[in-house]
Amino acid sequence: MDIARPEFKQQKRKRQIIWGAIGLVCLGAVSIGVSRLKPAAPEVERSTVWTDTVKRGPMLRQVRGLGSLIPSQEFTRQIPAETEATVVRILKLPGSQLKADTILLEMSNPQVEQEAVDAKLQLKAAEAEYQSLRVTLQSNLMNQKAGAATVNSDYTQAKLQADTDKALYDLGVISGLAYKNSKSKSDELTTRNNIEGERLDINQKAIETQMAEQQAKVDQIRALAELKQKQLDALKVRAGIEGVLVDLPLQVGQHVTPGTMLAKVVQPDHLIAELKVAETQARDVQIGQPALVDTHNGTASGSVMRVDPAVQNGTVTVDVTLTGELPKGARPDLSVDGTIDLERLDNVLYVGRPAFGQESSTIKGRGTRSCEGWPRIGEFNPGA
Repeated sequence: MDIARPEFKQQKRKRQIIWGAIGLVCLGAVSIGVSRLKPAAPEVERSTVWTDTVKRGPMLRQVRGLGSLIPSQEFTRQIPAETEATVVRILKLPGSQLKADTILLEMSNPQVEQEAVDAKLQLKAAEAEYQSLRVTLQSNLMNQKAGAATVNSDYTQAKLQADTDKALYDLGVISGLAYKNSKSKSDELTTRNNIEGERLDINQKAIETQMAEQQAKVDQIRALAELKQKQLDALKVRAGIEGVLVDLPLQVGQHVTPGTMLAKVVQPDHLIAELKVAETQARDVQIGQPALVDTHNGTASGSVMRVDPAVQNGTVTVDVTLTGELPKGARPDLSVDGTIDLERLDNVLYVGRPAFGQESSTIKGRGTRSCEGWPRIGEFNPGA
């Protein structure tokens, strides 16, 4: 039979109490130790960080900006519609190589065609009227010249007769009355001859005035006819320059109004880089500073040609003109990275600056000789 041993039960309870107390003490110690630990540094992927070392020496101070290639305005032609019309044919699509006389699309407007024909007929009628007026005025002038010539002949004869009668009167051959009659007739024809000469001069000037007036009417109608013909020719839209068609936002059957943009033609060999520079870094950018543009297929050197005076969305637009041969694949709207050289500094302490850093400021990083996690956006002088 079993014999009860109460001392075993008491010993088991004591051991449980002792281990429980030890567990509580250990748990409290761990909690106190953990509470005194400093927060661990966040971890990042090694491939996502840039490391650099603080250096001293000469440094090229630069700013960088993202942007795209755009056509130079001098080598870009945007073709607007001159009249209302309807697109009937599209002959070229964006990307096509064009000559100056290449037809891009054809449009139709019966009213413009009728006005061009009417203006041409009006011009022919005006030119015929001009010729008719010229012939009529010349005929009248010839008649007047004939009359003036008759008067001049009579004047010459009367003057000779008066001179002869004067000589005879002086010799006593004829009476004084006969001499006075011939002298009076000579004076009358002298006056008439002078008047006819003045009338002839005035009529010649009047003819010139009338011809000039008629010529002005002809020129006016000719200018109108040329305008209508130009509008008619514009229905066949031509490139105008040699280059590449980059935009043609139309469809067959679409109706356009005057001023509607029909097409855009550019010369791809004449591009500039339009960079967006952060407003905090753009204050030292000046026209003429050298720049380097990376198209991701090569680089092209250039210089700053324009700095936008306004700020948009926290950036300043900087236009860089490109010199030399463009990298292969350069085309309008291609994304590029640009670097602008501001100045060269000698004997300065510098490091690849963090995105949030500014020149002549102090940035704290982990360690004294390396700055892990700082993206190399530009060179930075940390308060040297």
